[in-house]
Amino acid sequence: MNAAAAGDFELAGRPVNRIGFGAMQLPGPGVFGPPKNKDAAIAVLRRAVELGVNHIDTAQFYGPDVSNELIREALHPYSEDLSIVTKVGARRDGEGNWVPAQTPQELRDDVEANLRTLGLEQIAAVNLRRMDEHEGHDVVPIEDQLSELAALRDEGKIGGIGVSTVDLDTVNLAIAEAEITCVQNAFSLVDQSDAPVLERCAAAGIAYVPYFPLGSAFPNMPKVVDDARVQEIAAAHGVSPAQIGLAWLLARSPNILLIPGTSSVAHLEENLAVGAITLTKEQLSVLAG
Repeated sequence: MNAAAAGDFELAGRPVNRIGFGAMQLPGPGVFGPPKNKDAAIAVLRRAVELGVNHIDTAQFYGPDVSNELIREALHPYSEDLSIVTKVGARRDGEGNWVPAQTPQELRDDVEANLRTLGLEQIAAVNLRRMDEHEGHDVVPIEDQLSELAALRDEGKIGGIGVSTVDLDTVNLAIAEAEITCVQNAFSLVDQSDAPVLERCAAAGIAYVPYFPLGSAFPNMPKVVDDARVQEIAAAHGVSPAQIGLAWLLARSPNILLIPGTSSVAHLEENLAVGAITLTKEQLSVLAG
């Protein structure tokens, strides 16, 4: 039950254990407002690091401010091997709605805000969350966004650049324009539509960090834990279907980094135990079918 059991992969020039921690579930419902139990949130973060987690994914707009402030309170001063990764490109309004913050100046301002709230001189990597889908907002050319993030990297404020919720053409452009270090897209056993991006990242030595790793979080959409094959294999291993879904991702490609989130120490420990699960060739074949 240690994050290191799954091995490591390089992220922005630093080796990180392949099972990290996503801080999105630490704020209140809807990723908005304070946690229901602040002491429990602090305990989860400290236990994660105790168990070898050295890659934490966060964002200033989780809360907003909440997850970053919890991370700082729980873990500052940070250990030298801890890589904290954040995301920019969005903000929250007073009702908790997600609104674009896509201009180069907004990206810079939000990187600076993350540095302040986290108490860091450099963020290990910053993911650009593209939000082209919002009506009424001008689409900012990604070249301008990547140029601003590259300037921040040159200034030493960020270690690496990532992109999130992007297609293969955008990934290829980002590789050419900014030498990106990671991609965050939706990917799971029940939704492998992003496989071309995963394979492109693997070929380029770029970390691939799947969100929705157990299927869509939306109601009435496919869930990994509902798959009969997953349930049968979980029973054979004496583990939960969710653990099998995460173990499958680790087996799928060596450049996949997991960032499962939780506000429970028990659930955290269950997630980290995934690194010790070895799926047989026969089981992987069944899941591939």
